[in-house]
Amino acid sequence: MGILTRFKDIMSANINSLLDKAEDPEKMIDQCLRNLNSDLGKVKAETAAIMAEEARAKRALDECTEEVNKMQMFAIKALEANNEADAKKFLEHKATLTNKQTGLQEAYDLAHNNAANMKAMHDKLIGDINELESRKDMIKGKLAVAKTQERINKMGSSVASANNSMASFNKYEAMANKKLDEANAMAQLNLSSPTSEIDDLTKKYSSASPSEVDDELARLKASLGK
Repeated sequence: MGILTRFKDIMSANINSLLDKAEDPEKMIDQCLRNLNSDLGKVKAETAAIMAEEARAKRALDECTEEVNKMQMFAIKALEANNEADAKKFLEHKATLTNKQTGLQEAYDLAHNNAANMKAMHDKLIGDINELESRKDMIKGKLAVAKTQERINKMGSSVASANNSMASFNKYEAMANKKLDEANAMAQLNLSSPTSEIDDLTKKYSSASPSEVDDELARLKASLGK
């Protein structure tokens, strides 16, 4: 039976060790579950045949044992009836049945061992499947939390980037304000400089009115005696 040849592999399989070494535990769990369910399906399909073989072997052994006991009983009765020849025949048939009984016992032991192995495999597979189902839910839960944390981290990075952009904006705004203040200060200094004041006065007196010229001319003539 194919499934029985895999008995050692199935029974020695360490699910925890396999998952711990997996790069993607969730995918590994899915694959393991598929394999285990496939094996379990085969176990269930063959269990009935193995149990039937065990029952048949047990029945044949019991019937042979009953016949052996019966020949022993008849041999005793024949001796009690002082019929040694009949007793000998019963004992000869008993010997034949005893040889057959040995073979039937071996067949039953093998069938019983196979059935026990099937039961052990069945229980192991059920246990592994239940454990994987439980760990699958746990791993999916952890992955969901991890994905949420990744989204939070990305949002945090965006916020940090926005803060950096705002800090740069504030820096440039401060530089612009400084330049504007400097320009305004320079304009005020230019307006209040001495040179600018003299220029204004010069413009004020650069063109005299006609009456002032006449008065100045009269004063000059008087001083010259004309």
